[in-house]
Amino acid sequence: MAGHSKFKNIQYRKGAQDAKRAKTFSKHAKEIYVAAKMGMPDPDKNPRLRTAIIAARGDNMPKENIARAIKKAEGGGEENYEEVRYEGYGPGGVAVIVEALTDNRNRTASDVRTAFAKAGGNLGETGSVAFMFERIGIVRLKADAGSNDDIFEAALEAGADDVQSDDEGHEITCQPDDLAVVRDALEAKFGEPDAARFDWKPNTTTELDQSGAESILKFIDVLEDNDDVQRVASNFEVSDEVLAKLSA
Repeated sequence: MAGHSKFKNIQYRKGAQDAKRAKTFSKHAKEIYVAAKMGMPDPDKNPRLRTAIIAARGDNMPKENIARAIKKAEGGGEENYEEVRYEGYGPGGVAVIVEALTDNRNRTASDVRTAFAKAGGNLGETGSVAFMFERIGIVRLKADAGSNDDIFEAALEAGADDVQSDDEGHEITCQPDDLAVVRDALEAKFGEPDAARFDWKPNTTTELDQSGAESILKFIDVLEDNDDVQRVASNFEVSDEVLAKLSA
């Protein structure tokens, strides 16, 4: 389950996110606040802020919550968050990257280290697993946003590297530096995307059986439940048969 390549896998993980709506909104608010504080509070002039807002809307975050986070940044909010990345191996030898926004690096590092240890994993140094991934940009559109051919042509014309479409929707990948251009081009033709963000694409995957998949999913849930953790990427994969059992 690479996480980014199969929409049915994304749907499986999304169920856990929906159950934590308030926490998800809080994390979006933090990212919006940081983006607005670092740059202009106008999303049209601040690519990071616009990306953060699109991600928040994709999770149905209310407009007033988004506006409140921007206003807080405009008012010179005192919170100062640091971007931190943790890397290591989770249960089953799965490579894991954890991205966080924290106002206390020691606290977050301790929490993440404890989560890895309790799961039977091993937290490594920065760079210990990143070489197994490629940094990419991702834009997701609803299935009815346009035909497969139209979206494929528009995405490649905008500079995207790949397009995958199925009944769940369309996923367009590109180089990180091209994300804003690809996103804006697709939005102009097909409407606001469901998501537009940076991600980690694994170059190699670790296939797990049902037991292994359940262990890594539980581990990822623990990490995502941490208020400082914004995003978790991994390189595990499951067969269609195992996925069906997990989704049952």
